[in-house]
Amino acid sequence: MYQFDQKHRTRPDERGEGVISTAIAVLIIAFLGIALWAGFDAMMNSAADRTRAQVEQIGG
Repeated sequence: MYQFDQKHRTRPDERGEGVISTAIAVLIIAFLGIALWAGFDAMMNSAADRTRAQVEQIGG
């Protein structure tokens, strides 16, 4: 049977470290997601505008 060793307990001042690290990681990923979405949206809008211009040129 596994016996719990007192030396391996976390100190009281390190108790929230996992929560803080996870929150920071989530915020970083959220900002990266926003940046990627903004880039994707700009790229697709540009492509749509160029396509629309080419279709008008061919058809007009």
